[in-house]
Amino acid sequence: MSAPTLYASGTQVATSGSEHFLSSPNAAGVFTFHVDLVNMQAGDYTELRVYQIVLTSGSTRVAYLETFQGAQSSDAMIAISVPIGNDLTDTNSLRFSLKQTLGTGRSYPWKILSYL
Repeated sequence: MSAPTLYASGTQVATSGSEHFLSSPNAAGVFTFHVDLVNMQAGDYTELRVYQIVLTSGSTRVAYLETFQGAQSSDAMIAISVPIGNDLTDTNSLRFSLKQTLGTGRSYPWKILSYL
């Protein structure tokens, strides 16, 4: 795999119950989704998703989902998705989202890395 480059980044202040779409690359390459979970506390539940279109003009479907609950251990503060390969340039061929389903809305620093 080639050296990573930053594709997108930011900090999302979650609204509990709302899915926040953070980035939608319409570029070919391999991408990883990184989220800092340091602000999670007891009673918080957070879901990270990567959506993908398999064929041109296809439907967007969940390709990766991971759920986290409560305060994270100091050895597991940063969540990193599996590498997701994409060969399409369709709008929303990949979509990265964060959804806090329970708890007080927290701030989540995040980034998408590209390996072109």
